[in-house]
Amino acid sequence: MLGNRFATRINSFASGASDYWPDLAGKPSLAQIIQRAATVDGLTELDLNYPDHVGADAMEIAKVVGDCGLSVSGLAMRYYTNPAFKRGAFTNPDGAVRREAIDLTKRGIDAARAIGAPMMTLWLGQDGFDYTFQCDYAAMWQDEIAGIAEVAAHDADCLISIEYKPNEPRAYSVLPDAATTLLAIKEVGAANLGVTIDFAHALYADEQPAFAAALIQRHSRLLGLHLNDGYAKRDDGLMVAAVHEQATLELLREVKRGGFEGAIYFDTFPDASGLDPVAECAANIRTVRRMLAAVDVMAGDNRLADAQSRQDPIAAQEIARIALAGKTVA
Repeated sequence: MLGNRFATRINSFASGASDYWPDLAGKPSLAQIIQRAATVDGLTELDLNYPDHVGADAMEIAKVVGDCGLSVSGLAMRYYTNPAFKRGAFTNPDGAVRREAIDLTKRGIDAARAIGAPMMTLWLGQDGFDYTFQCDYAAMWQDEIAGIAEVAAHDADCLISIEYKPNEPRAYSVLPDAATTLLAIKEVGAANLGVTIDFAHALYADEQPAFAAALIQRHSRLLGLHLNDGYAKRDDGLMVAAVHEQATLELLREVKRGGFEGAIYFDTFPDASGLDPVAECAANIRTVRRMLAAVDVMAGDNRLADAQSRQDPIAAQEIARIALAGKTVA
């Protein structure tokens, strides 16, 4: 059931270390960070970065998570181990570096399966370009498709979810938005491929997040849902619904109608604003639960569907606001 599973970005839980661990000398360990995250009321699982958070023994970190009463919902690839990845992972101009990125991803998939995590998320932020005339676009696209196809074929039982982003660190990403990502998935044609939608990424891709989710659910599968907020200029990582309350509510309604039942993952950056990460994550969970209750209120009345069939924003907006206030639509 949507709203029963919540995951979060764990790097933020190292912030404010001196306040949380007054006797700590140096930086907190990964185990300590996980233990702190586990104190969040309502948190059920974590996503871990590979290879950053997972060493040679994947089961060791899985045990730490499990001992804290949480589970690992999936791993997310990070291509930082080789400085050459700055020029691309699957689209690097050097074939040897492309092979290294693909093989690293395969090892990540093996680690995910070893600890019982069902999904690997690919954020291919290094795959892109910064200048006109820098690359052969057709060749770059082919390298991206070939890389995705190879890692998807590595383990057909592991879900591979592509998290798109318009830019950063590259000026232009090969997979900048939902539509382009869906084109890539269609071309690859692997049954275990799907999409992760990140709310802030969708905003500054100039997308309406709920519309992007509808397209993803129509043409592929929504495998990951990252909630946060921002001002549509960059990846701000603000608290859920801090800026775009109505758009967040609409997205939650859309993904619930589409049957998404995965973990809702908070990709927020409380550390950037000096916030208590435990309190911030707990607030995100409470916000989402209130919004899902509003979604249920709207689902129990056909007036929103009637308003939408007429494309009547006056009525539709009023219905959404009343539901969000915790009242029955009159």
